[in-house]
Amino acid sequence: MGLLDILNNKKIRVIEIPKWGHYLRNQWEFNFANHLTLEEKKAIYLHNASGARGYLWHLFSYEKKNCFKEAQAEIAFNNEPKSTCFVFYQHFDYALILEKSSMFTVDDLFAETDIYIVDREFNWTYVKTHETGRCGPYFARKVKCP
Repeated sequence: MGLLDILNNKKIRVIEIPKWGHYLRNQWEFNFANHLTLEEKKAIYLHNASGARGYLWHLFSYEKKNCFKEAQAEIAFNNEPKSTCFVFYQHFDYALILEKSSMFTVDDLFAETDIYIVDREFNWTYVKTHETGRCGPYFARKVKCP
């Protein structure tokens, strides 16, 4: 069962926004990594450069922003009140708007990787990486976490 099916079964309203990924990644960076200089972003491979694939979640794995990790991140996400969320990916421009998403949990993301979830105002984020177990998942707030 895919993510859309899981969300629909939970009666979460899903709006597909197939070309918003680039915009949402930029907004994520602006809201969560704006304290880093361009040189610091390059040093942690936040973007694609010189053949290396960049990941926004390197912000957390390189410990450049406080966050909850692993089980604590999952608990924080599950406990976060959710109404409208954006869901987007690191390497695809496909994205979703979720409305009435209070029932959205980490269990819904079991088959997903390099996926980012944020509230409408980018006050918090949950990230599940392709290296979950080694790196992530992560949960952070725009303001200082732990």
